[in-house]
Amino acid sequence: MTVKKIALTGVGIALFVVFTMCLQVPVFENYYLCLGYLVMMVYCAVVDPVSGTLTGVLGVILYCVLTNGLRGMPGWAAGNVVIGLAVGIAYRMLADVKSRPVKIAILAVVILASTAIGILGFKSLVEHILYAQPFLVRAAKNMYAFVADVFVLWLGIPIAEIVKERIGHRI
Repeated sequence: MTVKKIALTGVGIALFVVFTMCLQVPVFENYYLCLGYLVMMVYCAVVDPVSGTLTGVLGVILYCVLTNGLRGMPGWAAGNVVIGLAVGIAYRMLADVKSRPVKIAILAVVILASTAIGILGFKSLVEHILYAQPFLVRAAKNMYAFVADVFVLWLGIPIAEIVKERIGHRI
């Protein structure tokens, strides 16, 4: 990683935290849309899979440390590893696809699948191990997060595409 990418990733992590803390849109009983995922999407699309993943993982760790300690952080971090890598790799593989509807459809499926694996799978498994709660109970509780995160990530597709067009190339 170059110094430029390290600095850019640091900015992304800070933006993830700011978007998550300052732009809270409540949707379910005690859950809100995590708008930090918009930053992660842009970084996956414009920079690379590693920077996008680090933005999501370190951003959620920093957010959790600042707001409620380490409670919940290991599960979120594990889920964001899966989502960030999958979305970042998908963007890289779809770089030469000219058809915008095909590209958006593939990204939407990758987001749905990676968020299911990351949030319903890995996050639930980490919480099952840490809190000794049944896996299916954790997965059911994480359903709110899954739905809200998929929505925000899908919303991030056009935003990431707009940023990519404005920049004109990968950083």
